[in-house]
Amino acid sequence: MSFWDEIRKIPPVTRFLCGSSLAVSVPVMMQVVAPYQVVFIKDLVTRRFEVWRVFTSFFLGSSGINYIFDLVMLYRNSDQLESSHYARRSADYAWQLLLASLAILALNIPLRAVVHTRPLLLALTYLSARLAPPGASTSLFGLLSLPLEYLPYALVAMDLVLAGPAAAAQALSGVLVGHLWWWGAWQGAAPRTLGIAPAWLRRVIGDGPGAAGGAVGGVHVVPPPRVREEAERATGHRWGSGHRLGES
Repeated sequence: MSFWDEIRKIPPVTRFLCGSSLAVSVPVMMQVVAPYQVVFIKDLVTRRFEVWRVFTSFFLGSSGINYIFDLVMLYRNSDQLESSHYARRSADYAWQLLLASLAILALNIPLRAVVHTRPLLLALTYLSARLAPPGASTSLFGLLSLPLEYLPYALVAMDLVLAGPAAAAQALSGVLVGHLWWWGAWQGAAPRTLGIAPAWLRRVIGDGPGAAGGAVGGVHVVPPPRVREEAERATGHRWGSGHRLGES
């Protein structure tokens, strides 16, 4: 099986997100493109119509090993959402992601943020965590075990310690948008039609893959003890140390 066959196995929206991240970040890291050319600067967008900055500001990653971690987290969270919770609904996932991105942009203009990659990642992480099984836990960098629902807040706290209040505020905007996404789309707070992709987007993206057993999850998840015990009694299968979110 060829490399491109493996790439085509990735759900379409997740493939677009990861491909866009590589397309924007790698030329900047290789010093082929100046970072100034791809960050969001409101005056240049509104007065000089450099509208590409709106798009590229969501995909400019950090440099070095941090970028690898962020790209893996982006892939795993998005793949888990698209393959499981949005199975055969890739167009709806893309539409809701677009709405979430617009909300992130609106919240970050007063913060004078020029890069929106981290808020987008936090929004996806928050949604993945809220849709995870109740009582699930995760290991943060293999060092600290904590309930999965607290993972987004732990990432915000890390941004506060490592990059300061401004970075934490931007990350927190992603958590807020992630909560509104979960509350509106998954708790019925928003009109159902708002989360349904328009026909033109559905024609472009299609339905996407069906639910994937054993899909790669956004974080390493340990099932709650009660769930493990019930599953062992029902199936005769004994859980190991954990399984990835989205696996059956």
